[in-house]
Amino acid sequence: MKPGINEARWMTAGAALLLAVILAVMHFQKGESPVEQFALKARRLELVNQIRLNLESAAEAEKSAVMAMTDEDSQKFADEARAGTERAEEARRELGKLLKPGELDSFSKAFTEFQRIDNEVLDLAVKNTNLKASALVFGPATAAVKELDVALSRLTSPAATEARVGAWRLLASLPPHIAEESDAKMDAMEADMAKEDRQIRRSLDELADPAAKASYEKFNELRAQILKLSRENTNVRSLTLSLTQKRNVTAACQDALGALQQAIQNEPVAGATPGKAITVR
Repeated sequence: MKPGINEARWMTAGAALLLAVILAVMHFQKGESPVEQFALKARRLELVNQIRLNLESAAEAEKSAVMAMTDEDSQKFADEARAGTERAEEARRELGKLLKPGELDSFSKAFTEFQRIDNEVLDLAVKNTNLKASALVFGPATAAVKELDVALSRLTSPAATEARVGAWRLLASLPPHIAEESDAKMDAMEADMAKEDRQIRRSLDELADPAAKASYEKFNELRAQILKLSRENTNVRSLTLSLTQKRNVTAACQDALGALQQAIQNEPVAGATPGKAITVR
């Protein structure tokens, strides 16, 4: 008996559905033989491993940029960190072409945050404002206070002693300001400095010594530069970001890559022995 119209329609629909399923399976397997499927799996695992290694390399270079003592070293390590991140991004893009939609989303989200924080840390690290402020304190600013001290040492009045002690006290208050992270605490320190400055100026006005006043003005110009650099706080801020947000997002990236690696490893390969491992060196 010939099939009726309804039966023919159902048979046609069933054949179309079966064909769609077969095509979908072939599309996601990306290969028709176990050898091709193993090669695809190995390549994806290799790319995951490349991303992990490049992220580790970038993170180490970023730490070196933050801890470097010169602008040249900071810039060199910052360039190395950015190059490692770019290599990781290239591998991520290639890996994305070999995965099903959504499989890379978890890592990509964490990696986007990694890149944002990394750029902020490196932009701060290469400025080295805290190091430059410290160099001014222990170099020209100290020399200016010594010059003031010599000028005042020739005078025996209490005002001279007050000015000498106050100037050294003011110089000593600068390193804690450079190391401070809190703006509120820096505000308080600067208020104390302003009070000390007013007392020193009163003493110098009483002495009316041109050499002493000139030395103190030189110191105050340097102090203004130091406070401005200290307020930018780039070394302190980059170190804080590196030890907190950057460390956390790096761990999130590595966790996402670990989960993806395990998922790829566990994928079945048609015609292969279940549980057979692939090792990427």
